[in-house]
Amino acid sequence: MKDRQIEELRASRKRLVLAAAADRGRIERELHDGPQQRLVALAVELQQARRLVDVHPAAVGVLIDEMSGQLQEAVDALRALAHRIHPPLLEAGGLRAALRTMAAMLDVPTRVQVPEGTTLPPALAAAVYFSCADALELFGESAKIAITVRQKEGAVVFEIVAEGSDSATADADLTPMRDRLEALGGRLTVESEPGHTGITGWLPSSG
Repeated sequence: MKDRQIEELRASRKRLVLAAAADRGRIERELHDGPQQRLVALAVELQQARRLVDVHPAAVGVLIDEMSGQLQEAVDALRALAHRIHPPLLEAGGLRAALRTMAAMLDVPTRVQVPEGTTLPPALAAAVYFSCADALELFGESAKIAITVRQKEGAVVFEIVAEGSDSATADADLTPMRDRLEALGGRLTVESEPGHTGITGWLPSSG
């Protein structure tokens, strides 16, 4: 391997480490500011409900209803964070189910085409999943997304097409996705024009 390629690989791995650290920091802040604060508030309201049981039983019912809503919000927030760390469905239900669930949680119109029964090694499945998640977060607010995943000739190929996307989105925004694939021996190509962005990822499925 040439010296330049070695340096590029080292730089790519360093960016991956820094990006992972940044993601952990964001998740920690979101846990503190979101579910954790909601659960602390629920604990306070639970103490209040305990004091009201004998004095104002009707008020307790109203308070419990409010607490139920807050608890569901905390559960939903924790579920969303879990999907960002490692979605349970990726192993339990497969890539297709995990991608569809992610798109629904992000409320992004997405067509997912993954052959039923598709199974990938965990590292490849995670790389495809999180690359698609990056694309949905990047383009989802202003575009309709189509995701296609297929296996051919010893490789996994996924395509993300964003219709209505902002062509001004810098290619640098895709650096984490590119680093993720290159770390596994893959590559990423991007084609962009006004109102249309196409992203293709290629990963070797063996060796």
